[in-house]
Parts: sequence; structure tokens; C-alpha cells
Amino acid sequence: MDLLQARLQRPPDHVWGDSYSELFFLDEVTALAAGHRPCFECRRRDAKLFATLFAGKRQRAAAATMDKALHAERLDGKAKRRHPRKIDLLPDGAMIAIERDAFAVRGGRLLRWTPSGYAGSRRRPRGIEVDMLTPPSIVTALAKGYRPLWHPSSQ
Repeated sequence: MDLLQARLQRPPDHVWGDSYSELFFLDEVTALAAGHRPCFECRRRDAKLFATLFAGKRQRAAAATMDKALHAERLDGKAKRRHPRKIDLLPDGAMIAIERDAFAVRGGRLLRWTPSGYAGSRRRPRGIEVDMLTPPSIVTALAKGYRPLWHPSSQ
């Protein structure tokens, strides 16, 4: 058996190697809601912009600094942390919970999230408070102009 056949029979332990976290999400909006930032390895330009907007200064935030802040914002013990916010103030790309569903904010619409894509939309209500799922630091970067990649079903 040659080396190629051996690799095909036994998948690698890691796609990217031991120092990377292999996470796969529906789209970037979903990854951001889970508290993950763009990858400096495969999306360097977007990651640099995100780090600059995240820092709110002329100098961009270091990956370790962002990771520490995001970890604190995404978990409440072992549970997903929710952040109450006025829906009117949320930028496109923020993810919220209403009753038992998750929605992504996009313009005047809320797109209902499912693991396989966005399934329908509804008009974005005004003047209510919602549970924001996306960590506040990420929402700040979105509000400052970061534009995440959306799944095709969001159209």
C-alpha cells in the first residue's frame, strides 16, 4: 500500500494541523454569533479589518486579545450568554433570539436561522428589547462597518 492509499483509508486527525480549531458554520454571520472571529490564515484581509474595527483605534487588536474578550462575552458558565439590547440599534449581521428561534438582522427583515440555511423572514419589529446572541464586541465591529459573508439562502 502506498502513502496516498494509506491517507485515503485513514482521515487526518486535523484538517489544518494541531494548532488550529476546525470549526464549520452555516456562514460567517453564524460563526460571529457563536463568538468566533475571521481567520487570519485563510481570510487575512477581512481578519485585519475586523481586528481594527474590534479595537476601535487606529491600531488593530491582537488575536489573543480578541479571543479573550470574546470568550468572556460568549459564555455564562457553560451556557450561551445572551445580551439584552434594543432591536432598533442592531446592525446587519447581528443574531438575536425571539422565543425559541434565532434570527439574523438584515435591513428591515429578520431571517430565521436553521442549520441548513435561512428559512423565511419576517419584518423587523421596532421598539422592543431582544436577546442578542452575537457578542457585543462583534456587534460593535459590525456597526462600524464590518460586512460578514452570508449564506446564499439569506437572499
